[in-house]
Amino acid sequence: MARMVLEEALPAQWIDEVFEAHRGQQYARTLMFSTVVELMTLVTLGLRPSLHAAAMQSRSLPVSLAALYGKVSGTRPELLRALVQGSAQRLGPVMGSLDRPRSLPGWRLRVVDGNHLGRSEKRLGVLRGRRGAALPGHALVVYDPDEALVRDLVACEDAYESERVGVMPLVAGAEPGDLWVADSHFCTRALLQGWQDAAASFIVREHGRHPRVGERGAWSEAVRMDTGCVRECAITLRAVRGQAQPCTPWRCIEIELDEPTESGRTTLRLWSNLPATVEATTIAALYRKRWRIEGLFGRLESVLDSEIKTLGHPRAALLGFTVAVLAYNVLALLQAVIEQAHRPALPELEVSTFHLAQHVKQGFEGLLVAVPAQCWSDRAEPSPERLARRLLELAMHLPAKKLATAKRGPKVAASKGWVDGRTARSHFSTARLLKASGRSP
Repeated sequence: MARMVLEEALPAQWIDEVFEAHRGQQYARTLMFSTVVELMTLVTLGLRPSLHAAAMQSRSLPVSLAALYGKVSGTRPELLRALVQGSAQRLGPVMGSLDRPRSLPGWRLRVVDGNHLGRSEKRLGVLRGRRGAALPGHALVVYDPDEALVRDLVACEDAYESERVGVMPLVAGAEPGDLWVADSHFCTRALLQGWQDAAASFIVREHGRHPRVGERGAWSEAVRMDTGCVRECAITLRAVRGQAQPCTPWRCIEIELDEPTESGRTTLRLWSNLPATVEATTIAALYRKRWRIEGLFGRLESVLDSEIKTLGHPRAALLGFTVAVLAYNVLALLQAVIEQAHRPALPELEVSTFHLAQHVKQGFEGLLVAVPAQCWSDRAEPSPERLARRLLELAMHLPAKKLATAKRGPKVAASKGWVDGRTARSHFSTARLLKASGRSP
């Protein structure tokens, strides 16, 4: 199933066509870019410990290791974005063939947030001898929580580049019918007005300092919801110098929480340009879906090797992260297929991405040996609907209960309190503690 979805999402010929359209000064003579993506996929899936190991074990690498690393380090950010966009467009119709509910009918959710890559090893000459962490960059990701697919990605090579600056290319891709959800870091006049001009909608948490509110209307009656009370008012931004047309009025939704957030806040304010037909309680509930992108970043790090520490060059590290995102989209489609296939017998089934990835890893390498890559080109399904039906048929043979998530109860908050340094650095034998408590086997 994973191989079938990979052939639909990332066929070698299509990857090389995308490379040719966004290659810049790079060229493809002997080493095709599809081969680079294939090697990096083995690393992100955990089948190879590093790109060097994947290249050494490859039987068909036509160039030297220096040439391979040179091509990886020269990958342009525009190419990475085109791969994510194109792959999501190829998988979108397949996911659309499944029975999946919409959070807000008539709108397409787009949750945007940034993810900074962890420090890399100091293998580059310019990094050796330097103290401190070497940061290879960050990426701005657009996630669709309804389809569980990453729809867009902007790779930023400079780790110090502001996310507010890097996010601006995403405004050009906004379309009517999109509903963008973001936290207060992205509450800027340029970004919000860009979505407004593109006829897209947004739900953004209010920033404490900017943009400045010019006029604020009267608050409505508070309405009760499951997490607190909600009320709203109309707001208009303060006009800036040189602005000819008046500011468009937006909605401000205030949520008075029953329980404070981790930072201690009890009041949240959201800005939105959704029409009045969408209730304030619905907007508040939609903003809670923003946290799903945090879970996405966690799964990219724990399930897939999205941050390859041996790749110190920013473009190489961002290529590794992008390939991990592409692999995640494949797993997300498989997850949705398995849940729908077993829904009649297991209506509450929630497939674990971790267990699913482990299941794929166990047989993927053997499949590469048993069935060569050229054999899969003739097995491609002619339409997304037929591919979805074929995947559902295959999913019925999977042990769904072994792929389900393991639910656990809520954590008990316990304060450790302050202790002196000698106590904090002390140690003890776990076996002796178990024996003393009578729990030792």
